[in-house]
Amino acid sequence: MEVSKTDLEGVLIIEPRVFADDRGFFMETYNRDRYVQSGIAEVFIQDNVSVSKKGTLRGLHYQAPPFAQGKLIQVVRGSVLDVAVDVRFGSPTFGKHVSIELSAENKKQFFIPAGFAHGFVALEDDTIFSYKCTNLYSPECDRGVLWSDAQIGIDWPFPESELLISEKDRKQPLLKDIAEEFVFGVR
Repeated sequence: MEVSKTDLEGVLIIEPRVFADDRGFFMETYNRDRYVQSGIAEVFIQDNVSVSKKGTLRGLHYQAPPFAQGKLIQVVRGSVLDVAVDVRFGSPTFGKHVSIELSAENKKQFFIPAGFAHGFVALEDDTIFSYKCTNLYSPECDRGVLWSDAQIGIDWPFPESELLISEKDRKQPLLKDIAEEFVFGVR
Protein backbone atom coordinates (compact mmCIF):
# COMPACT_ATOMS: atom_id res chain seq x y z
CA MET A 1 0.00 0.00 0.00
CA GLU A 2 1.24 3.49 -0.84
CA VAL A 3 0.25 6.50 1.24
CA SER A 4 0.59 10.06 -0.08
CA LYS A 5 0.25 13.29 1.89
CA THR A 6 -1.87 16.15 0.59
CA ASP A 7 -1.58 19.90 1.17
CA LEU A 8 -3.85 19.53 4.22
CA GLU A 9 -2.22 18.12 7.35
CA GLY A 10 -3.53 14.63 8.10
CA VAL A 11 -5.52 14.21 4.87
CA LEU A 12 -4.03 11.24 3.02
CA ILE A 13 -4.45 9.36 -0.25
CA ILE A 14 -4.06 5.59 0.02
CA GLU A 15 -3.39 3.28 -2.91
CA PRO A 16 -3.96 -0.32 -1.76
CA ARG A 17 -2.05 -3.16 -3.40
CA VAL A 18 -4.24 -4.79 -6.02
CA PHE A 19 -3.64 -8.37 -7.15
CA ALA A 20 -5.28 -8.80 -10.56
CA ASP A 21 -5.39 -11.66 -13.03
CA ASP A 22 -7.77 -13.01 -15.67
CA ARG A 23 -10.32 -13.92 -12.96
CA GLY A 24 -10.60 -10.38 -11.57
CA PHE A 25 -8.77 -8.84 -8.63
CA PHE A 26 -8.23 -9.01 -4.88
CA MET A 27 -7.29 -6.15 -2.57
CA GLU A 28 -7.19 -5.61 1.15
CA THR A 29 -9.38 -2.58 1.88
CA TYR A 30 -8.34 -2.31 5.53
CA ASN A 31 -5.74 -3.92 7.75
CA ARG A 32 -5.36 -2.14 11.10
CA ASP A 33 -1.65 -2.97 11.49
CA ARG A 34 -0.75 -1.69 8.01
CA TYR A 35 -2.78 1.48 8.41
CA VAL A 36 -1.22 2.22 11.83
CA GLN A 37 2.24 1.73 10.31
CA SER A 38 1.24 4.25 7.62
CA GLY A 39 0.17 6.87 10.17
CA ILE A 40 -3.57 6.17 10.42
CA ALA A 41 -3.98 5.01 14.01
CA GLU A 42 -7.65 5.94 14.40
CA VAL A 43 -10.10 3.23 15.41
CA PHE A 44 -13.06 2.89 13.04
CA ILE A 45 -16.38 2.05 14.69
CA GLN A 46 -19.04 2.61 12.02
CA ASP A 47 -19.23 1.74 8.30
CA ASN A 48 -21.58 3.49 5.87
CA VAL A 49 -22.58 3.04 2.23
CA SER A 50 -24.45 5.39 -0.07
CA VAL A 51 -25.64 4.97 -3.64
CA SER A 52 -25.92 8.08 -5.81
CA LYS A 53 -27.10 9.11 -9.25
CA LYS A 54 -24.73 11.07 -11.49
CA GLY A 55 -24.65 14.70 -10.34
CA THR A 56 -25.65 13.95 -6.75
CA LEU A 57 -23.70 16.26 -4.45
CA ARG A 58 -23.52 15.34 -0.77
CA GLY A 59 -21.85 17.72 1.68
CA LEU A 60 -20.00 19.51 2.95
CA HIS A 61 -20.52 17.66 6.26
CA TYR A 62 -18.66 17.22 9.53
CA GLN A 63 -19.44 16.41 13.14
CA ALA A 64 -18.50 18.58 16.10
CA PRO A 65 -16.86 17.23 19.26
CA PRO A 66 -17.44 15.07 21.20
CA PHE A 67 -18.67 13.11 18.14
CA ALA A 68 -16.11 14.40 15.64
CA GLN A 69 -15.44 11.84 12.91
CA GLY A 70 -12.49 10.84 10.81
CA LYS A 71 -13.35 8.94 7.61
CA LEU A 72 -11.65 6.36 5.42
CA ILE A 73 -13.39 6.56 2.04
CA GLN A 74 -13.50 4.47 -1.12
CA VAL A 75 -15.73 3.95 -4.13
CA VAL A 76 -16.89 0.41 -4.88
CA ARG A 77 -18.73 1.19 -8.13
CA GLY A 78 -18.64 4.29 -10.31
CA SER A 79 -16.67 7.43 -9.44
CA VAL A 80 -16.79 10.64 -7.43
CA LEU A 81 -14.95 13.89 -6.99
CA ASP A 82 -14.25 13.79 -3.26
CA VAL A 83 -13.40 16.92 -1.24
CA ALA A 84 -11.99 17.68 2.22
CA VAL A 85 -12.13 21.22 3.70
CA ASP A 86 -10.13 22.29 6.75
CA VAL A 87 -12.52 23.67 9.41
CA ARG A 88 -9.91 23.81 12.23
CA PHE A 89 -9.82 27.39 13.48
CA GLY A 90 -6.23 28.66 13.74
CA SER A 91 -4.94 26.14 11.21
CA PRO A 92 -2.66 27.63 8.54
CA THR A 93 -4.88 25.86 5.98
CA PHE A 94 -8.27 26.84 7.50
CA GLY A 95 -10.84 27.07 4.69
CA LYS A 96 -8.55 25.40 2.15
CA HIS A 97 -9.62 22.24 0.39
CA VAL A 98 -8.16 19.28 -1.43
CA SER A 99 -10.02 17.10 -3.92
CA ILE A 100 -9.41 13.74 -5.56
CA GLU A 101 -11.22 11.49 -7.98
CA LEU A 102 -12.04 8.18 -6.35
CA SER A 103 -13.33 5.37 -8.54
CA ALA A 104 -13.90 1.66 -8.68
CA GLU A 105 -11.29 1.67 -11.42
CA ASN A 106 -8.45 3.50 -9.60
CA LYS A 107 -9.31 1.87 -6.23
CA LYS A 108 -7.81 4.79 -4.28
CA GLN A 109 -8.89 5.58 -0.73
CA PHE A 110 -9.06 8.97 0.97
CA PHE A 111 -8.45 9.44 4.70
CA ILE A 112 -9.98 12.59 6.21
CA PRO A 113 -9.35 13.14 9.93
CA ALA A 114 -11.69 14.89 12.34
CA GLY A 115 -11.66 18.66 11.88
CA PHE A 116 -12.39 18.57 8.16
CA ALA A 117 -15.68 18.98 6.31
CA HIS A 118 -16.29 16.38 3.62
CA GLY A 119 -18.34 16.23 0.46
CA PHE A 120 -18.50 14.55 -2.91
CA VAL A 121 -20.30 14.58 -6.21
CA ALA A 122 -21.09 11.37 -8.11
CA LEU A 123 -19.59 11.37 -11.59
CA GLU A 124 -21.56 8.30 -12.74
CA ASP A 125 -25.00 6.80 -12.14
CA ASP A 126 -25.32 4.14 -9.45
CA THR A 127 -22.07 5.12 -7.75
CA ILE A 128 -21.51 3.12 -4.56
CA PHE A 129 -19.60 5.12 -1.96
CA SER A 130 -18.29 3.32 1.14
CA TYR A 131 -16.64 4.80 4.22
CA LYS A 132 -15.48 3.90 7.69
CA CYS A 133 -15.98 6.41 10.54
CA THR A 134 -14.05 6.93 13.77
CA ASN A 135 -17.18 7.91 15.69
CA LEU A 136 -20.90 7.21 15.64
CA TYR A 137 -23.32 9.52 13.87
CA SER A 138 -24.80 12.13 16.22
CA PRO A 139 -27.66 14.34 14.98
CA GLU A 140 -26.85 16.89 17.72
CA CYS A 141 -23.26 17.23 16.48
CA ASP A 142 -24.10 17.18 12.76
CA ARG A 143 -22.65 20.28 11.05
CA GLY A 144 -21.94 21.53 7.55
CA VAL A 145 -20.61 24.23 5.28
CA LEU A 146 -22.29 25.44 2.10
CA TRP A 147 -20.99 23.40 -0.86
CA SER A 148 -20.78 26.50 -3.09
CA ASP A 149 -19.08 28.87 -0.62
CA ALA A 150 -16.91 31.19 -2.75
CA GLN A 151 -14.41 31.55 0.13
CA ILE A 152 -13.61 27.83 -0.25
CA GLY A 153 -13.75 27.90 -4.05
CA ILE A 154 -14.32 24.26 -4.93
CA ASP A 155 -14.41 23.67 -8.69
CA TRP A 156 -17.27 21.17 -8.91
CA PRO A 157 -17.40 19.31 -12.26
CA PHE A 158 -21.06 20.13 -13.04
CA PRO A 159 -23.00 23.40 -13.15
CA GLU A 160 -25.47 23.90 -10.29
CA SER A 161 -28.39 23.29 -12.65
CA GLU A 162 -27.19 19.70 -13.16
CA LEU A 163 -26.62 18.91 -9.48
CA LEU A 164 -28.95 16.95 -7.22
CA ILE A 165 -28.59 18.52 -3.76
CA SER A 166 -30.67 17.96 -0.62
CA GLU A 167 -32.54 20.85 0.93
CA LYS A 168 -30.37 20.41 4.04
CA ASP A 169 -27.17 20.86 2.02
CA ARG A 170 -28.57 23.90 0.19
CA LYS A 171 -29.10 25.62 3.58
CA GLN A 172 -25.68 25.00 5.20
CA PRO A 173 -23.87 28.09 6.55
CA LEU A 174 -20.95 29.82 4.89
CA LEU A 175 -17.50 29.04 6.28
CA LYS A 176 -17.34 32.50 7.90
CA ASP A 177 -20.51 31.68 9.87
CA ILE A 178 -19.64 28.28 11.33
CA ALA A 179 -19.07 27.89 15.07
CA GLU A 180 -15.49 27.66 16.32
CA GLU A 181 -15.75 24.04 17.45
CA PHE A 182 -12.39 22.78 16.14
CA VAL A 183 -9.20 24.54 17.14
CA PHE A 184 -5.96 23.71 15.32
CA GLY A 185 -3.77 21.36 17.35
CA VAL A 186 -6.65 20.35 19.66
CA ARG A 187 -8.54 17.12 19.01
